[in-house]
Amino acid sequence: MAEKDDGASTLRKVGYRLIPFLMICYLFSFIDRVNLGFAALQIDRDIHLGPAIIGFGGGLFFLGYFLFEVPSNLAMNRFGARRWLARIMISWGLVSAATAFIVGPWSFYANRLLLGAAEAGFFPGVLLYLTWWFPAAWRGRVVSMFYVAVPLSSFVGSPVSAAILQIDGWLGLHGWQWLFLIEGTPSILLGLATYFLLPDRPKDARWLSQNEREWLESTIASEQRQAKPVASQRTWRIMLHPQVLLLALIYAGSSAASNGLSLWQPQILKSFGLTTMQTGLINSVPFFFASIAMLYWGRRSDQVKERVWSTALPLGLSAVALGSCLFVTTLAPTVVLLSFTLIGTYAFKAPFWALSTEMMGPAAAPAGLAQINAIGNLAGFLGSSLIGLILQASGSYTLALLPLIVLEAIGCIVLVSILRARSTRAAVAVG
Repeated sequence: MAEKDDGASTLRKVGYRLIPFLMICYLFSFIDRVNLGFAALQIDRDIHLGPAIIGFGGGLFFLGYFLFEVPSNLAMNRFGARRWLARIMISWGLVSAATAFIVGPWSFYANRLLLGAAEAGFFPGVLLYLTWWFPAAWRGRVVSMFYVAVPLSSFVGSPVSAAILQIDGWLGLHGWQWLFLIEGTPSILLGLATYFLLPDRPKDARWLSQNEREWLESTIASEQRQAKPVASQRTWRIMLHPQVLLLALIYAGSSAASNGLSLWQPQILKSFGLTTMQTGLINSVPFFFASIAMLYWGRRSDQVKERVWSTALPLGLSAVALGSCLFVTTLAPTVVLLSFTLIGTYAFKAPFWALSTEMMGPAAAPAGLAQINAIGNLAGFLGSSLIGLILQASGSYTLALLPLIVLEAIGCIVLVSILRARSTRAAVAVG
């Protein structure tokens, strides 16, 4: 009992030291990714980027992300988290700030492609990093505490971005230019802090006692030895393993919805006749509820020690709520349905990633986690591009949501198939 208590105390200490800092880093990562949604409220006026261009450029981010995700995670496994995560953060901060100087479609496309390449590897890198510090039983709540930075980035960033747009014309720069310059700077500073503050492994944590370091390293090592990993350790075979591809397909629906709404939701809300500041305030509401739901659901998944249903139910809720948006035409029910959509989308994340890390051993995790995230985020390229094209052709935001609805429905079908397969195997075993 004493050993268990000592372990919990050690893990709480690790959590207090690492998670808030990593969460703040990811918060600014996502602000730099999705502030395009608010910049788009002005950018067409100044350099004539319409919905189709915004959608395609927003999608190119995920193409760059896809191409460099796995190499980035493998590099982090080789060079260490401290150096590699610092490199990623400084790179994306510089590229995000440079968005202020785009002059047309081609410079916009190049910037978004480069931003995706710069940010690639941060999220799966942190997931891999957390497996070096926390046993599997803690990962649902730990991932939810880290990942809550994503909905919080829109909750905090929406009114802040709207306020920055109001300084349009100061020192000869447009409001959207100030938006990228101001919001890109913290990422650069946090990258520098990461290099000096983040320990690579438990053995490097001077704020743990010798006994705590030894207990943590032995616990993680013992758990990794007992894991049942994806069989092959060759990178390309891990990337093409059916289990990895299946998880990537499930993740694609949720990823497309969260990334697509982060980009397009401000414009959906503004289409109801809101001012820019009103749009920023109302846009933050669904993300506030999503943040609370995500923390609760991640902890609940650990408590009940169940991952598949904990993943399937939120994804189903998100798909149903988003599909219901097709049948409403006024602001209040739209905000309610978008809130339920994002609650489901973000509650899904923690149990899904806990499930994914538990299904892979330490050798497969760097390539496997990166591949799941890369393919899942590639759906962001498809979804964002199709939304822009449908919106430009039809002028209807509700019709433009159809690609996201379809991708989430596919993810739900795959998850239900997994549940049925497990039920069938259990029935056979009982019989």
